Amino acid sequence: MTAMAKRIYLSPPWFGAHEQDLVSRAFASGYVAPCGPMVDTFDRRLGELSHQNAAAVSSGTAALDLLMAELGVGPRTTVVASSLTFVATVGPAVHRGAKTVFVDCDPATGTISIPLLDKALSEVRRPAVVTAADLYGQCCDYGALEEVCARHGVPLVLDAAESVGASWRGRPSGQAGVAAIYSFNGNKIITTSGGGAVLSRDPELVARARWRAQQAREPVVWYEHREVGYNYRMSNLLAAVGCAQLDRLPEIIRRKRSIFGFYRNLFGQSHVAAMPFPCADPDGSTCWLSVFLFPSETLRDRIAEKLSAADIECRPVWKPLHMQPAFSASRTYGGEVAEDFFRRGLCLPSGAGLTRVSLERIARAFLA
Repeated sequence: MTAMAKRIYLSPPWFGAHEQDLVSRAFASGYVAPCGPMVDTFDRRLGELSHQNAAAVSSGTAALDLLMAELGVGPRTTVVASSLTFVATVGPAVHRGAKTVFVDCDPATGTISIPLLDKALSEVRRPAVVTAADLYGQCCDYGALEEVCARHGVPLVLDAAESVGASWRGRPSGQAGVAAIYSFNGNKIITTSGGGAVLSRDPELVARARWRAQQAREPVVWYEHREVGYNYRMSNLLAAVGCAQLDRLPEIIRRKRSIFGFYRNLFGQSHVAAMPFPCADPDGSTCWLSVFLFPSETLRDRIAEKLSAADIECRPVWKPLHMQPAFSASRTYGGEVAEDFFRRGLCLPSGAGLTRVSLERIARAFLA
């Protein structure tokens, strides 16, 4: 690596003049704080993307918190959740005092195991909600998830933070359960620098989420509150970035899939395997992150050290929530599959802005 080479990050945002142009328009409109025409446009376009109703908010975590409030999650309830995911999937429920039960992932897809979820819902006392997480750009089996949750009479909330723009058998990411959330954090497939959205086929649910996100203010001239809400609305400036990113989404997905193909070709016929993708819908993933499983933890760590020495960022697969110290008392169904993915899996640089020169540098680091 030359002294002038820049660090290659895992998943930096990809943006340019178009985003700057729309932010300039937002400034010119006079709407800088939350609400404004760009927020309205972003809401509409997210609804078109997901084929449902949408309300942009300040983060994916805020979106989940609004849905936990909607479903009455609290100290006397239990949330049954994916284990192989980021902590924010259950964070809002935990802050509300709910108990957590974790479910292992399916070895064929990496998303929540439907048979183990069925078993958990048969045995867990007072399950208030299931929170299932899409993973690294691929969707859960939405149909099977909805069927098992409906059979047990438990509402499904989908954490689609990692799957914006993906699909499952023709259904767009986030179109499942009573509601879903998106995330637009800086490392996600599209970004608003920070942000998220509440999505649902129920327009009244989304309207209530939007109202609560704006401090639950009643529609009168003075400040009237029958309920205490939250300061969770997205700003007009960030929504402008989001609108520009949506314009680029097809190209971002094309580039992400191309990067995944680069790694697959690089590993060739070796024993390094792509993180499982849904066999029934292999083209539905956006490949938000390119994730590969190595034959052993030792080899995975050796590759990570090579990349680190070349100033190339990589990261292990999510540490399962049931392995986190914060959840040591939580019940878990299964766990071995997620633990194996954590031991052997590595997330590789997947930014849509990766150049040919950067990919060649990554390849050299692997072969060093």
